[in-house]
Amino acid sequence: MEILDRLLQTYLENHCGPEPETLQKIARETHLKVLRPHMISGHYQGRVLSFFSKLIQPKAILEIGTFTGYATLCLAEGLAENGEIDTIEINPELEDLLKNNFLASAYADKINLFIGETFDIFPLLSHKIYDIAFIDADKRNNYKYYELILNNIRSGGLIIVDNILRKGKITDDNFQEKDMQLLRDFNDKTTADARVENLILPIRDGLMFIRKKQL
Repeated sequence: MEILDRLLQTYLENHCGPEPETLQKIARETHLKVLRPHMISGHYQGRVLSFFSKLIQPKAILEIGTFTGYATLCLAEGLAENGEIDTIEINPELEDLLKNNFLASAYADKINLFIGETFDIFPLLSHKIYDIAFIDADKRNNYKYYELILNNIRSGGLIIVDNILRKGKITDDNFQEKDMQLLRDFNDKTTADARVENLILPIRDGLMFIRKKQL
């Protein structure tokens, strides 16, 4: 799902860091073996996630929505020496694929994979403080996820939320289905939230960066 035209997208991909071989393999296998392969972050968005992670050098990352692990590995590239990433995936059918993808990477010992519903699993992690959280799961629950984890994000930390612009349809009044209204409500509520500051970047299907204000 991309907002930019294909030619410009290709130009961007040709003018950023190369896609690591492990991620190329994950992308190929995702498109061959997994339903809805467009959900993968992909080369350019993956480099964006990696870039921000490297800037922050997080000790702890939370990911809600693992899919096939592409974004997980991009975020892991910036982890501090003893850092780790907790990633939650609801679909048990992806567990074996995910384990194999992580084992094939250089970050297997830094990734903690949890299979199940986020609202059931996160209470087990609620003692942790995270530097970065990436929300890329069912969009109708974006605000619930945001409120669930905000207290566990350090001051100055980032929450990144994917698929915020819905291929540009977010501004089209012809799209009034419930999921679109919930997404608009999420965008409005986070923009008005005095606890954070936010910025939407028109990358692929839209990424919102939310910085928790330092108190």
